[in-house]
Amino acid sequence: MTAKKTHRIAVLPGDGTGPEVMAEGLKVLHAAAESFDLKLDFQKFDLGGERYLRTRETLPDSVLDELRTFDAIYLSAIGHPDVKPGILEREILLRLRFDLDLYINLRPVKLIPGVKTPLADTSQGIDLVVVRENTEGLYAGAGGYLKRGTPDEVATQESINTRKGVERCLRYAFELARSRPRKQLHLVGKTNVLIYASELWARAFEEIGAEYSDVKRAYHHVDACCMFLVQSPSIYDVIVTDNMFGDIITDIGGVIQGGLGIACSGNLRPERDVPSIFEPVGGSAPQFTGQNVINPLACIGAGAMMLRHLGEATPADAIEAAVATVAGELPGLNIGEMGCGTDDVGDRVANLVAQATATAP
Repeated sequence: MTAKKTHRIAVLPGDGTGPEVMAEGLKVLHAAAESFDLKLDFQKFDLGGERYLRTRETLPDSVLDELRTFDAIYLSAIGHPDVKPGILEREILLRLRFDLDLYINLRPVKLIPGVKTPLADTSQGIDLVVVRENTEGLYAGAGGYLKRGTPDEVATQESINTRKGVERCLRYAFELARSRPRKQLHLVGKTNVLIYASELWARAFEEIGAEYSDVKRAYHHVDACCMFLVQSPSIYDVIVTDNMFGDIITDIGGVIQGGLGIACSGNLRPERDVPSIFEPVGGSAPQFTGQNVINPLACIGAGAMMLRHLGEATPADAIEAAVATVAGELPGLNIGEMGCGTDDVGDRVANLVAQATATAP
């Protein structure tokens, strides 16, 4: 009998309320490991605002080298009120994405029955996925200043879009769309204004799409997409877009599925030759630290995404089903709306995961 693989997982609890939701995520993963005979080896890393304030270090090269040896990275939230905005985000979050070449950001958007949403009409349901290019575009860091600090100051920020980067993102999206029942893919861009960058995306989309005759494809401008996500999100199945547009429309996705308390994401390298990162979408919310009021379901859901990526679909299914049950029972998903504590929510999900195993045939 072949021995079960041990999945080595680097844990980054982060800042603010990050460690609180991470504790619940780990609670559920431990429950899944016991119930489904998983072998999970967790190792915590001290990265974030507190370390930076102590040592002025963000992500040392030696730590990055060590992180490369893991099967996955489980991240909570990075952001500290005493650290200038942008330092931790650029030097930890973006550096991990760029140095590990995690070129896919995957954001599922699914409305769970019973969850409150600001949308007036949810009769058609919401079940879509956004594939966001994760290493190029305006976030590549290309640009600079001329005559900074003077009345004649000029600032430039360049959008970098390579054929390689665009094509690999599009191919991933086409494959994902092909694997889903509706087999439908929308490209989102701004071809009428961004006549170089978006034109490259649109041209590659059509060329590659010819290889996927079974996938229905369409194009929407990003402003139209924002409107449709609010008015009629059921028209979407898989959306593929560039880095900045993806950053914006996925936050709309988080709101229409009930709030950022349920929204999770994966930063992926599909080749699986380096660890991918799985995280909740919400921030560190430092003003609520220690109050036991943050919803941990997004972090728990990120853990399920991580297990699925690692090939453990059955326990991932169990966690996602438990998250859906608990989310549907809570009076609300945002801060102050849950009607119970952060740890209570984690307990309820963990108990359901155990029960699912106990009742499995």
